[in-house]
Amino acid sequence: MKKILITGASGFVGGFLVEECLKRNLEVHAGIRKTSSRSYLQDDRIHFFEVDFPNVDLMTEKLKLAQFDYIIHNAGIVAAEKKEDYFRVNTEYTKRFVESIQKSKIPSKFLYMSSIAAYGPASPTDKSDFLKNEYTPAPITSYGKSKLDSEYYLKTVQDLPYIVVRPTVVYGPREKDLFTFFQFVSRHLQPKIGFQKQDLTFIHVKDLVRVVVDATLSTQSNKSYFIADGDHYSADELGTYVKKSLNKKTLKLTVPAALAKIVASVFEMSAKSIGRYPTFNVEKVAELTAQNWKCDIAPIKKDFAFKPEFDLETGLQHTIQWYQKNKWL
Repeated sequence: MKKILITGASGFVGGFLVEECLKRNLEVHAGIRKTSSRSYLQDDRIHFFEVDFPNVDLMTEKLKLAQFDYIIHNAGIVAAEKKEDYFRVNTEYTKRFVESIQKSKIPSKFLYMSSIAAYGPASPTDKSDFLKNEYTPAPITSYGKSKLDSEYYLKTVQDLPYIVVRPTVVYGPREKDLFTFFQFVSRHLQPKIGFQKQDLTFIHVKDLVRVVVDATLSTQSNKSYFIADGDHYSADELGTYVKKSLNKKTLKLTVPAALAKIVASVFEMSAKSIGRYPTFNVEKVAELTAQNWKCDIAPIKKDFAFKPEFDLETGLQHTIQWYQKNKWL
């Protein structure tokens, strides 16, 4: 039985990666920290692997003993109080982890979970523009820049077969950020930030993890892929699908971007008192108001015959049903 390590296994995407790998009859090792929640890691077949990325020597020895065939590096942070924290966790820890893998001399295939944010939005004026691998990256947040730095680093690494994937907005059961929007709609409000028209892209978590595992187990290497469901949507379409699934009527509320930044600043200041930095922060407003997040998924369709099961409407129906069944809504 092939062995796979999934870092960030306690998170939203990580938990679904674990489930998908168990379905594939892999020996699954969930990479977690001592403090990580195991709420969605209850399957008896799961092995746990405690990670300490800064400690290269310790990680090297642990990897030598484990001898993983595949590694999906999904760990990282999406919100941080200090900009340098993004680079410390998303970039430097990735470098040290890869260094540990190389020192351990295990013949692992390595998949790095990057983000569409690493490239930044496509042209806001040219609606025929799609993000592609040959596009010059222009990330607009520290999170995106930290992910891009990791991508650049991987290209310099010798003798490590790797794949980079850049998912767009990921949603599905147990997701908590887009869920906030669902809560507003359930209360008859449909908020939108900014007055510009947008082209938004999404991917259901089950479609994401399926193709990520396909890529990990494949013979493809040293390639990068954008991942989305292949369509693009307006903010109004998103709201319409959510309203339909919840059977709600709403009042549309457009918040100017400048005001959204002020609100995000208040959230940031309030978060300092509780020690938890909000995902809705000043930098995030830039991504939420960007006009064009279309991306080219032709390469991933070609290499892995990727065909998403969910478009946004059916995916939201599936997701909201889960929230209702589990009393989140």
